[in-house]
Amino acid sequence: MEFISDPKQYTDTVERAAASIGKEVTFRGTVHRVRDMSDFSFLIVRVERGLIQCTFQGDAVGDIQRADVKDAMVVEVTGTVHEEPRAEHGFEVVLRAIRILAKPYEQLPIPLGKKYMGLSLDVDLPLRPISLRHPVKQAVFRIQGAIADGFAEYMLSQGFTHIHTPKIVSAGAEGGANIFKLDYFGQQAYLAQSPQFYKQYTAGVFGRVFEIGNVYRAERHNTSRHLNEYIGLDFEMAYIDSMYDVMQMETGMLKYVISYLQAHCKPELALLKADLPVIGEIPTVTFDEAKQIMLDKFGHKSKNRYDLNPDEEVMLCKWAKEAHGSEFVFVTHFPSSKRPFYAMDDPENPKYALSFDLLFRGLEITTGGQRIHDYAEQIQKLEDRKMDVSLFESFTMLHKYGMPPHGGLGIGLERLTMQMLNLSNVRDASMFPRDMTRLEP
Repeated sequence: MEFISDPKQYTDTVERAAASIGKEVTFRGTVHRVRDMSDFSFLIVRVERGLIQCTFQGDAVGDIQRADVKDAMVVEVTGTVHEEPRAEHGFEVVLRAIRILAKPYEQLPIPLGKKYMGLSLDVDLPLRPISLRHPVKQAVFRIQGAIADGFAEYMLSQGFTHIHTPKIVSAGAEGGANIFKLDYFGQQAYLAQSPQFYKQYTAGVFGRVFEIGNVYRAERHNTSRHLNEYIGLDFEMAYIDSMYDVMQMETGMLKYVISYLQAHCKPELALLKADLPVIGEIPTVTFDEAKQIMLDKFGHKSKNRYDLNPDEEVMLCKWAKEAHGSEFVFVTHFPSSKRPFYAMDDPENPKYALSFDLLFRGLEITTGGQRIHDYAEQIQKLEDRKMDVSLFESFTMLHKYGMPPHGGLGIGLERLTMQMLNLSNVRDASMFPRDMTRLEP
C-alpha cells in the first residue's frame, strides 16, 4: 500500500542552479536551442522560468549521442554548475548525464530558438500552443497572471470577498444587441456580458466583492482593441458616499498592482523592457470638460455627443501627460442616455450619469460608477427606457428590500496588459483570443 503526502517545496530551477556553483544539479526542461561547435555543443534548456545554458562535451554523454539531441526534446539533465559571465544567468551546467523524456516527431514550425520570432498574428495565433513556449510570449502572460494576482491580493487586503458568478444568464446586464444567445434546455439564455447584477446582489450581502472572470460581447468589431471574450477584473463596494470612492479604490489598486509586478516579475519586465507607469494622483475631468479641452488644446470639435472616440481618448491622455505628468485620466459624468439602466443619474443634473471611464495611454481600460440603490428610482429608469420591468424582477428585488449606496467598476485584463506592456494589439495580450473569425485553438 502507498500513501500520499505533501509535495516537495517548489524551488525555481534557475535560482536553484545559480545557488549551486561548483555543485552538481539535476533538472528537467525542454531543449530550446542547440548551438553546435567543433568538439562540443551548447544546449540551451528551457525551464519553467528561463533558459539555462548547458555544455555537451565530446561526441556522447553516456549513451546519448551529441548529434541526436534536437530542439524541442524534453530532457532530464545532470551536471556541474560553473560560473560563466557570458551565459544568460552568469553560469552554465557542464553535463554528465542526459535522459530523454520525450521527443518531437516533426521540425518546429516556428523559430523558437531566436530571441524574437517576428511572427505576424496570422502566423502566431493558429500556432499558439507552440509559440507560447517562447520566452517573450511567456513573459507577457506571466505578467498578465501577476496583474490578476496583484488585483486579487489588493482587493482582499481592503476587505473584499472573492466571488464567482454565473456566465449563463437569463438577461443581459448591459442590454443592447451585443449578447450571445444560446439554447438552454429549450429556454432562451445568454452568455454574460458582465457580472454586474451578481456583483450588486453580493455587495448587498458582503459589502465588498470582486471577481476575475470571463466576459462575452457579441460585438462585430475587428479592431486592435476588441475581443469577443475577455477576462474582467470587477469589483463592487457598498456604503459609498459617491463614485469617487470607487475611483480612489481603483487608484490604490493600480498602484499596488504596479508594485506587485516590480516585486514578482523582474525577469519578465527586463526581458520585455517594460515601461511601467508611475502613478501619483490621477487627474479627473467631466465629459463636457474633456470635450472642451480637446477643442482648446487640439482644435478638435467632437461630433460624438455621447461618448469618446478612440482618437479622443488618445488626445485626452496626451493632455493628461503634458499637463499633469499622468499616463491616466478619469473622465466622469457621461450622458445618462448612453450609460446602463442601473447607473445613477446626477441629482444636480439628471442629463448626466454618475459614471466614469479610466483612460490609460490612449485607451479606455475601465468603466464604472455609482449604481441606483433606490427601488422607485430604478423602476422609473427602466420604465423611462421602455424596458420590460417584469424581466428584471430578480434584479429589482435587490432594491425592493433595501440596498445601501454602492458602486463599482470593470477592467479588461487584456487591455490593461496591452497598455502596461505597450503591445500593439489586444490579441497579443490574450493567450487564445476569441474574435469574429477565431474559435481555435
